[in-house]
Amino acid sequence: MPLSRFGLYLDDTINRRSVAYLRDRGWRPRTIGLTGYGSAQSLHVLGRVVMADPDTPVDQDVTPVGPINLAAEAQRGWRSFFTAQVGFLPVVVRAGSQEVRTTTDRGGYIDVIVRDHGLPPGWHEVTIEARAAAPTTAKVLVVDPEARGGIVSDIDDTIMVTMLPRALLAAWNTFVRHTSARRAVPGMAELYRSVLRDHPDAPVFYLSTGAWNVVPTLRRFMERHGFPEGPMLMTDWGPTNTGWFRSGIEHKRTQLRNLMITFPEIRWLLVGDDGQHDPMIYDDVAREHPGHVAAIAIRELTPAEQVLSHGTTEAIEQPNPLRNANAEHGVPTVHGKDGFDLARQVPGVLEALERRQAVQD
Repeated sequence: MPLSRFGLYLDDTINRRSVAYLRDRGWRPRTIGLTGYGSAQSLHVLGRVVMADPDTPVDQDVTPVGPINLAAEAQRGWRSFFTAQVGFLPVVVRAGSQEVRTTTDRGGYIDVIVRDHGLPPGWHEVTIEARAAAPTTAKVLVVDPEARGGIVSDIDDTIMVTMLPRALLAAWNTFVRHTSARRAVPGMAELYRSVLRDHPDAPVFYLSTGAWNVVPTLRRFMERHGFPEGPMLMTDWGPTNTGWFRSGIEHKRTQLRNLMITFPEIRWLLVGDDGQHDPMIYDDVAREHPGHVAAIAIRELTPAEQVLSHGTTEAIEQPNPLRNANAEHGVPTVHGKDGFDLARQVPGVLEALERRQAVQD
């Protein structure tokens, strides 16, 4: 048996025994609604079913952080990773005028497309009913069909200083530190709000290789620091049929392509950092689909942050200066040390693009 298949088997076995152990002690399935998104034609509904103590109140995703619940806030970082997910459980999703029946996957995730839902643009709540679990709701964003621009933002080291993916630092940030101690990258929230002032119907998506488990913590962080609300496109850590860990690079590429297919009229501002692979991922996607990318904005890490990110003082990957999206298709890339730097450049770049489009039309 290949090592990756063995890892998958081991993961499933441990989880299956954990579910049985917890069920014998009175725990029951609990559904967690994740933020979905869609167009006027179809809706992408996301959620997860895990085992939970029925005597423990449901953890609200946007609970304010104050002196009373600061201890609970500190615990969520590490507790969120120790879950027993309920796979292959029957689920009913109700969105607008439609009802869809499905099952959770092996990781307990609900990932379903609801077509012809009839919901107008804006934020809505859909109902998820999993067998043996109390019904719950999940927020979904129906993007305005008139929207012509949008933002896709990385999270780690782009809006939040985490020093990922160095293993020890990642574990420290995730499992030990108070989530209220996480630092926002200066000016990034202001950058996004400035873009939205000029394009109020633009959707904002957060794309990360982080695990779905940390979404509640990230939501609280974003609310605390004034980032606009938007769906989060995360991944699931753990073994697959082809490897011990999922490919973060392929996850980002796939999600970007999905957004371009779902919203063919939108041109995206792609925001990331140069600590890992964002410059290459974004440039590759822009070269493949230049009509769907308005611009690329890259936050430049300091030499110290670069060392913590990958071990050297300089960025590890940069597009070829002669063969890139800007040289081949005129898709501009701007660089800055923080959001304030980028905010001085991005509006002008977007305005120039709009002027060119107006002339072409």
